[in-house]
Amino acid sequence: MEQREGPGPGSGSAEALAALAAFGKLLLGLAPVYVAGRLGLSLGFVLLGLALFAGWRAARRGKERSLRAARRLLEDEERHVSAAAAGLYLSARELPAWVSFPDVEKAEWLNKILAQAWPFFGQYMEKLLVENIAPMIRASNTHLQTFTFTKVDMGEKPLRIMGVKVHTGQNKKQILLDLTLSYVGDVHIDVEVKKFFCKAGVKGMQLHGVLRVILEPLIGDMPIVGALTMFFIRRPTLDINWTGMTNLLDIPGLSSLSDSMIMDSIAAFLVLPNRLLVPLVPDLHDAAQLRSPLPRGIVRVHLRKAKDLQSKDKYVKGLIEGKSDPYALVRVGTQVCTSQVVDESLNPTWNETYEFVVHEVPGQELEVELFDKDPDQDDFLGRMKLDFGEVLQARVLQRNRGISSKPEAPSAAILVVYLDRAQELPLKKPGKEPNPMVQLSVQDVTRESRVVYNTSSPVWDDAFRFFLQDPANQDIDIQVKDDTRQTSLGSLSVRLSRLLTAEDMTLDQWFQLENSGPGSRIYMKLIMRILFLDAPEVCNTPRPCAPGQSDVETSTFAGSSVDMPPRPSRASPDAQFGTESVIRIHLLEAENLIAKDNFMGGMIRGKSDPYAKVRLGGQSFRSHVVKEELSPRWNEVYEVPGQEVEFEIYDKDIDKDDFLGRCKIALKRVLSSRFIDEWLPLEDVKSGRLHVRLECLPPTPTGAELEQVLMVNSLTQTQRSAELSSALLSVFLDRAADLPLRKGSKPPSPFVSLSVRNVSYKSKAATSTSEPVWDEGFSFLVKRPHVESLELQVKDEGGQGLGSLSLPLTQLLAAETLTLDRWFPLGRAGPGSQVLLRVQLGILVSQHSGVETRSAPAAGEEAESPPRGSEPELYVREDGDPGGAGPAQELRQRLTHADSNSELAEGPLGQLQLTAWYHMDERKLVVIVHSCRKLRASSKDIPDPYVSLILLPDKNRVTKRKTTVRKRTLNPEFNERFEWELPPEEATRRKLEACVKNSVSFMSREKEPLGKVHLDLSQMDLAQGKAQWHNLKDDRSSS
Repeated sequence: MEQREGPGPGSGSAEALAALAAFGKLLLGLAPVYVAGRLGLSLGFVLLGLALFAGWRAARRGKERSLRAARRLLEDEERHVSAAAAGLYLSARELPAWVSFPDVEKAEWLNKILAQAWPFFGQYMEKLLVENIAPMIRASNTHLQTFTFTKVDMGEKPLRIMGVKVHTGQNKKQILLDLTLSYVGDVHIDVEVKKFFCKAGVKGMQLHGVLRVILEPLIGDMPIVGALTMFFIRRPTLDINWTGMTNLLDIPGLSSLSDSMIMDSIAAFLVLPNRLLVPLVPDLHDAAQLRSPLPRGIVRVHLRKAKDLQSKDKYVKGLIEGKSDPYALVRVGTQVCTSQVVDESLNPTWNETYEFVVHEVPGQELEVELFDKDPDQDDFLGRMKLDFGEVLQARVLQRNRGISSKPEAPSAAILVVYLDRAQELPLKKPGKEPNPMVQLSVQDVTRESRVVYNTSSPVWDDAFRFFLQDPANQDIDIQVKDDTRQTSLGSLSVRLSRLLTAEDMTLDQWFQLENSGPGSRIYMKLIMRILFLDAPEVCNTPRPCAPGQSDVETSTFAGSSVDMPPRPSRASPDAQFGTESVIRIHLLEAENLIAKDNFMGGMIRGKSDPYAKVRLGGQSFRSHVVKEELSPRWNEVYEVPGQEVEFEIYDKDIDKDDFLGRCKIALKRVLSSRFIDEWLPLEDVKSGRLHVRLECLPPTPTGAELEQVLMVNSLTQTQRSAELSSALLSVFLDRAADLPLRKGSKPPSPFVSLSVRNVSYKSKAATSTSEPVWDEGFSFLVKRPHVESLELQVKDEGGQGLGSLSLPLTQLLAAETLTLDRWFPLGRAGPGSQVLLRVQLGILVSQHSGVETRSAPAAGEEAESPPRGSEPELYVREDGDPGGAGPAQELRQRLTHADSNSELAEGPLGQLQLTAWYHMDERKLVVIVHSCRKLRASSKDIPDPYVSLILLPDKNRVTKRKTTVRKRTLNPEFNERFEWELPPEEATRRKLEACVKNSVSFMSREKEPLGKVHLDLSQMDLAQGKAQWHNLKDDRSSS
């Protein structure tokens, strides 16, 4: 018998403590009321306190509810997200940040419809198999005359649609859906062949794949959609659980039945390039084009080699390990190619080329499987897959010339034939209609249409594709035959050169059949599309180019367009050439960094010596080190063509630099917003953030704003940064012709070196040819297009020079759209040596520099025409904000980079051009030395001038600045910027002395003076930093 224990002494004390705690809470809640009454405060204070308490409590409960919702979501995400979508208890704003709703949507409503309709679908399938399929199978083979379906049960588990993705914006005349299908069914189908006492069947099946459904064309009448097209982009996976397989293999005609055969049968109807077309309206126009549209493109696959394959050949029961006899199976959809077998090798080399028709990119993929060839069953060695979307992004393009192609030569064009119908075919026996089918042949490739039974006017609606190596000299042969007797009903041969001269390379017409009846004819549509990029024209008949095609030089060669294409007169870069934007990064400052410098074992906490690393693709930049600072300011600018930007902050130490944090900005974000100015939190550290400013500068193909850009760059350039770029030079290196041969008659292996200023690039080397094709693009950031040039050198791999070219960028400034696209003769080369280039200059105009043109008229106003010889006035806002008026203390500096005092009478010693203004944001006095003109030489020799600046009254080294020396010129160009850190009130009390001197020699300490200018900054409006000319005076005179 159980004995119950009574309550112990501890339980009573616990209850007493709980009661005391409750009473204490009550007193604590009443305390504010008592205090308010004691102090004589009004009731409003009590109500205010209660309101604040109620608000705090509501916010607290809201946070706890959100936390509980997040925990529930982690436990069962699917159920709770579905509940949120249904609005049961979790609002959308309460969902945690990691919950997202992708573009692939769930279609549970559709699955519910399928589940309810599945039994009726089973009834339909039973009728279809028993009443239609079974008679067809019995009629197909005499051994199967007793074939019957003994059981047809589609089961209770229906087909499920796991997701639906709707592609919008592709084509306004079609609706495109991707259905992710998954069928794990309990289907049970039994068959029997009574003649052989054989039973077989299927008990269970799995099918997984993505079915693309296209609703096209959209029409203005019911049912709105003209046809339904369905296909699998990739081969679906299929797994069938067979029953009675032992007896099944004994049935004649079915011995080779397997899952792969079933999959091949499905692929023949529903895997690209095959499509299932279901017309929804009668007399649908262009049904063949919908069933087999023009391909998206052709992919040329170069199967090079493999390495480190697995050894599959064993000898002496595995004691001796051999090698393998590998071969490759290359598959794109239903298109399959098999390579040659390489005997006894684990590192085989094939060097074979295959071509595949591609319809859906991205979507379709390349699949390569390797096998070991054996007498019995080939062993599997591995597999790889590649989505053609990656190939499209990488734009891996090869020219036909120089491609070693096995087993066939590379194709120059593709031919698509739409076989529509025929009329009045001859009768082989009176009163007996033929069963016509069509054989189409191009060289040794033959395609066959389906058979249309018992008609002399058949309708096929089929489409066929052929690769063409030499379309100018090839024919397509067409044979119409009677399927039962294989007797000819007519023939036709069409020369493909007709397509080259036809409009849009298309023939859409009736063709008269030969060796047939007098009225026998066939209707076809033939379309040709050129594949290779070397020459858009492949015909010898002169005709104008189609839009978008390049003109080519006339060639007398009348052979294959692949072996010797005509020489183009223009380069052929891709559509994105010259459109690459430049990212300008302004590294401003950081704050709240971690202190890494500790002393005396961490007892004394120091600061850090931070610097920043900026990485952009393959390039990296490093800022200067700021000593002993946790909120450093760098104010440096970097430029590079568009890449993802990554920042890393380090503390400079003697041994190893300490990590202070990192942050990233995606290129896509910069390109979409064009301008980013924000504080970025540093990752992987406890605290710290970085202030950066990024601007996307698209190249502008006009030189009208170049002078303004140069002036803006001189104003916005920081002291620690290199000179800002004013333009992007894009060079497309296409090819060269007639390069000189090496010693004897050996062709060279040429490559090209291109350089602008101190930046150089090197192209790939073309192997053993005097007619190299490179097809490479290069980009250069240009500071001053007026004085820079593109230097090009063609060299052999052995170092021998094959030619050179120097192209001043002033030629581009004078060209239309700042572009030159032609053959350039090479110097120091053969008489006919030349190189084909497309050189394009794009001006980098900043819209967020804080500088705007004064001459821009307001909306609805007419712009006043500026005086002759003047330029637009520029306004500088120190915050860099292009918007409206800023803070009251904002300094708007009006700058005119024009010869505002160009009418100043010239002095006898020449003139000096300066800009002086005060940078209010950085509290610095800025002086820009632009140039001198008409200096006077004190001796017979032309001077080497430079400018020395002194900020008076100080004459020490701290305030002295000087420009670089310009050699042997009386009109030197400097364009150099100098800064002094001064408060604004002190800057107005200073005087600036600018002295132009001649650098005599490095041995002499005294420099020969050429003239001097004194500027009293108190008499100048530093907010109006005009670029002005000043007369130089003798060193002994005053200003």
